[in-house]
Amino acid sequence: MGHWFLRRLALFGESEAIVAEGEPYSYRRLLEMVDEWRDYLGNHQVGPGEVVALESHFSPQACAGLLALVERGAIVVPLTSLPAAKREEFHEIAQIQVVITLEGMQGRRDFRRTARKAQHELYERLRSDNRPGLVLFSSGSSGRSKASVLDFEQALGRYGEPKRERARRTLSFLNIDHIGGINTLLHTLNHGGAIITTSERSPESVFAAIAKHEVNVLPTTPTFLNMVLISGCCERYDTRSLHLITYGTEPMPFQTLQRLKATLPHVRFKQTYGLSELGILPTKSQSDDTLWVKIGGSGFDYKIVEGILWIRSEMAMLGYLNAPAPFDEHGFFNTQDAVEQDGDYIRILGRDSEIINVAGEKVYPSEVEGVLLSAPNVADATVSGQSSPVTGMVVKATVRPVEDEDDQAMAQRLGRYCAQRLEAFKVPVVIEVSRAQQHSERFKKIRSTA
Repeated sequence: MGHWFLRRLALFGESEAIVAEGEPYSYRRLLEMVDEWRDYLGNHQVGPGEVVALESHFSPQACAGLLALVERGAIVVPLTSLPAAKREEFHEIAQIQVVITLEGMQGRRDFRRTARKAQHELYERLRSDNRPGLVLFSSGSSGRSKASVLDFEQALGRYGEPKRERARRTLSFLNIDHIGGINTLLHTLNHGGAIITTSERSPESVFAAIAKHEVNVLPTTPTFLNMVLISGCCERYDTRSLHLITYGTEPMPFQTLQRLKATLPHVRFKQTYGLSELGILPTKSQSDDTLWVKIGGSGFDYKIVEGILWIRSEMAMLGYLNAPAPFDEHGFFNTQDAVEQDGDYIRILGRDSEIINVAGEKVYPSEVEGVLLSAPNVADATVSGQSSPVTGMVVKATVRPVEDEDDQAMAQRLGRYCAQRLEAFKVPVVIEVSRAQQHSERFKKIRSTA
């Protein structure tokens, strides 16, 4: 067992590593699957430095395959099921040389070589240093997806020595094609904890799994947590095992956080911050019921320039495959997140590109969404900007009702509700009622500006 990370996992023996579809897999069994993958990759002559797409949903076999590819020194591109055009786009950008597709929980493997050459300078850097690589794609909500290239060995090194107090039972919410999913998997395994998976990511199935498998930690998004509140599932399932909920990827509406604390008073809530380009940063929330957070620590530093957060990270990507990397001359990365600062703490207001400029006044979508979500019969709300010949932009809101209501009456009611709670320029001028979901597969709000 060559790689140091695999030797570390061997220390945990018969402890549960993964629970998938109710079936437990011990660390010993997981490493046996890694052994099988080692033979499989050898038989198919997958060599160090080759760019390999691992196409699968979260499963024990996918985890074992990922670890075996890292040990082999490959450059791994984890992908989920994608539309044909998007899949081809990702394969082209990443210069995929080998495609391994897994089907089902047992992971029936399909192997295919392509005719592509992978000669990007970032790949050559990894090969010259004999380092495994990781390629992660952004969600691509605005334009073409960007492909970040990371040093996988460097990513593994950030987890430190195993600590028994961190051996928690954690529900895997994001897939391993996302930095949050990768971090959840590696952090949990590094400390001898157990990853719990669910076949679907609905509030009902997630909280059923929490109750059945005594989950301690739920890493998720504000959008999903709002869905949890609307569903009422916290009252139907035993949540006594749940100690910590971490949330990130988008701003948390303050009203949603307050309702969560009232619904789950025994749970600690922690805001996280991470990007594919930088890794997951250490964070410390000022308190459970505030959105102020302290970021950084060993290996991380930040600065705020004209209200925008810049971060320097030892775990930073090597660069993008298909775009210039926004690092300054001192190695700070422009996150494009607008923030406020109060001493050592910051409050993330939202992406700079999503700020709505109404006649020179800045409107942050998350603030307006928070007010709308506090109104009766609102299941979800998404705020964006709409062009105006008078003010440049006006605020537009799309809301989804909990129960059926006349669209026009609901829009008028919410307009009055916002006018009583927001400054005039922040009040939505356009309110549309829609029954459609307003989030991506990663449970992050989809915003567009017209």
